Amino acid sequence: MKSSRLLSVLLLLQTRGRMTAAQLARELEVSVRTVYRDVEALHAAGVPLYGDAGHAGGYQLLAGYRTRLTGLSAGEAEALFLSGIPGPAAELGLGAALAGAQLKLRAALPPELRAQADRMRSRFHLDAPGWYAEDEEVPHLPAVADAVWRSRVLDVRYRRWKAPTDVDRRLEPYGLVLKAGRWYVVAGPGPYTYRVDQILEATVLDEEFEPPGDFDLAAHWQRHQADFHARLHRGEALVRLAPGAAARLTGAAARALAATGTPEPDGWTRAVLPIESLDHAQGVFLALGTAVDVLGPPELRARLAETSRILAQRYAVGPAPDAATNQDGSARY
Repeated sequence: MKSSRLLSVLLLLQTRGRMTAAQLARELEVSVRTVYRDVEALHAAGVPLYGDAGHAGGYQLLAGYRTRLTGLSAGEAEALFLSGIPGPAAELGLGAALAGAQLKLRAALPPELRAQADRMRSRFHLDAPGWYAEDEEVPHLPAVADAVWRSRVLDVRYRRWKAPTDVDRRLEPYGLVLKAGRWYVVAGPGPYTYRVDQILEATVLDEEFEPPGDFDLAAHWQRHQADFHARLHRGEALVRLAPGAAARLTGAAARALAATGTPEPDGWTRAVLPIESLDHAQGVFLALGTAVDVLGPPELRARLAETSRILAQRYAVGPAPDAATNQDGSARY
């Protein structure tokens, strides 16, 4: 473990430049005292790194020093090949670069790790979008990516869901996120999140911008998702579910069932489930048919009762109202 950690310290300093002992400790999930010992061990091994005291101090490698990529474990080599998703890379214009990088990495691996990496690539395939998601055109993704890489301001015409639908925006793109097969750009001022496929026009300006020093794309996206789900489920429904109905619930509803579900003597389960809106909940619970009994709220129960009454009349036994009939009275469609 120590040798692996020493290599991590070396690679962190090589890729990020100056880092304090506290920063290294957070990255490696060890104590600051352990970092001090690791730095001493690297010094003893002849690695040219030095530290500066003070507010702007920290450890860094001697200018020009580089280490070769060594010390990969089998799992790390497998993960590197598994993490290369060709579809998104091609959308960003990096398909050939990804293939070239993987080829070079494979050639640099020792034979035993190369075999394991090849096995991983041949047995696992990542396909991020869902089954029912259609391929969406993202013609302006390369331009947005270019602006992200080079910290350039974007002028875009953007289509949103509410009026006025088509608006002009000046964006400072901090980063790109691929979520469930869909690209999003997180951009300031704000920052706000925009769907890249809803960008109608995009112009990369020569104007540069500086992202906020404390901005962390992964942390921001995690907060964004938490806020989205908090705003999404604004109500609750008290329901009874028939045996087997639980397997048809997903996401927040499945988690709520696991947390609040109480078995009843007849085999059904009583639970409190989150709902987005009365309209959405009506569709969800109608899809469960007779396997659900909605006890509240009263407005939702009344809606389901009225819809069920209309459906019962519509599908009552007998020919459809507009159907022609044969001589024997049977329906002819």
